[in-house]
Amino acid sequence: MTIQPEKNENALAVVLALAMVPALGLGFARFAYALVLPDIRTDLHWSYADAGWMNTSNGIGYLLGALLASRLLRYISAYKMMIINIWLVVASLALCAVFRDVIILNLLRFVAGLSAGLAFVAGGLLTTGLAQRYPERSSVMLGIFYAGPGIGIFISGLVIPFLMAYLGDGSWPYAWAVLALLAAPLAMLLIGARGQNVTVYKPNQKTNPYRVNYKAMSGILAGYLFVGAGYIAYMTFMIAWVQNSGGSAMLQSAFWFVIGLGAIASPWVCAGIQKKVLHGYGFALLSLITLIASLLPIFSSGTTLLMVSAASFGCAFFAVVASTTVYVRRNLPPQGWAAAIGMMTVMFSIGQIVGPVMIGFINDLTHNLSSGLWASAGLLLLAVICGLAQRDLVQAQ
Repeated sequence: MTIQPEKNENALAVVLALAMVPALGLGFARFAYALVLPDIRTDLHWSYADAGWMNTSNGIGYLLGALLASRLLRYISAYKMMIINIWLVVASLALCAVFRDVIILNLLRFVAGLSAGLAFVAGGLLTTGLAQRYPERSSVMLGIFYAGPGIGIFISGLVIPFLMAYLGDGSWPYAWAVLALLAAPLAMLLIGARGQNVTVYKPNQKTNPYRVNYKAMSGILAGYLFVGAGYIAYMTFMIAWVQNSGGSAMLQSAFWFVIGLGAIASPWVCAGIQKKVLHGYGFALLSLITLIASLLPIFSSGTTLLMVSAASFGCAFFAVVASTTVYVRRNLPPQGWAAAIGMMTVMFSIGQIVGPVMIGFINDLTHNLSSGLWASAGLLLLAVICGLAQRDLVQAQ
């Protein structure tokens, strides 16, 4: 049955509003930590593994949010769950400016991850429902939502490096405070998604719940786990790399907002891959581009190659994330979307839990950030292999 668009619905405005969920939950609450990491590590005398724990705590919370999301959606609308949790993300950013204790900071990172995970699944479900009403534009719509972190990366990259350079050493609490101030008006934009909803299928005595065949999806699920573990080294430690290589605040800012620009451009640049490539091949190709982009800084510290790396990484990585939902929509009926998107998020979260501490430990062991980048490239290579092995399901139309 064809799902008709609602009257007077401005689909582009709605999907742009929904994109604020990953912009804040990921672009600000997770990725902007890379901008703060060098200063907080020096000020609080942390190792790279200690610094990695801040993103691991965030990943653990995100995993729990993904696990709880489909259950909570039986009792609360996706829109309400999204709104409540995105404001918890904003609150956690603000509170990171108040405390210096490592346990409290990690707890706040956990809360930010938990709230972001719940909001992300809800927002992803709403976006998927919207895309179903506009099949001819579905790939671009999903791409815009999943490129949402690029908006957060772009904005934080324009502001935070200059703020910290101006305020000097020990200014990381001000960075968190400014991120919270920037996040609040962006969270208000989600009012533009009011009225959006999708049916979440609930098990009852008359009908059996739809069961997703996760075994048949094992290739893309495993690949997404490796992507989660592999990409995080770049997005956690690359600002430290640029800084250690003598990069100024201007170069750090340029590098970070170019990643954001790449992510924002990815729906249009990669829409053809998402739409035309079947099986797990699109996922594999985009993972390969992410891998190559992550290694470019190792071969040259020149500004040009660094910017090419940032643009390519931003464009390809966020398209990898979108490709998993494209796969779910292509292969499963609507009854299976919430569970499958939730499971994808779970696998990605497991990778993000392991990745920061593992890569941080490797960096500490070798006293060289390039070792962590090589390790992450190995994980991304495994993701490519898994994607090549994945086939479309029997249920695919």
